[in-house]
Amino acid sequence: MSDLSDLNDVEGAPLNAAQVGAILNQIDLDVLNLLRDGKLAASNYVLPGPSGGSMDRAGGLMALLAARVKYEALLHSFPAWEVSQAADCCTE
Repeated sequence: MSDLSDLNDVEGAPLNAAQVGAILNQIDLDVLNLLRDGKLAASNYVLPGPSGGSMDRAGGLMALLAARVKYEALLHSFPAWEVSQAADCCTE
């Protein structure tokens, strides 16, 4: 499947707290893997194609940390309490 060029035809529901937590776990795993075994060495990732850019691993780490800040803020924006009330149908 080819990459999307825009988000016009993409639909979805807002993320819930569990999904955001899973994204944060994946980011943490990716950061840990970058930090292990000297993987922050000076090597570049290059995207294929005529408009392909490049990024070094330190840049990737910075992008992951920025994404983590964004998703952590999203997680903290969810309500901490959900309150519901049942109707008592049998009281006269």
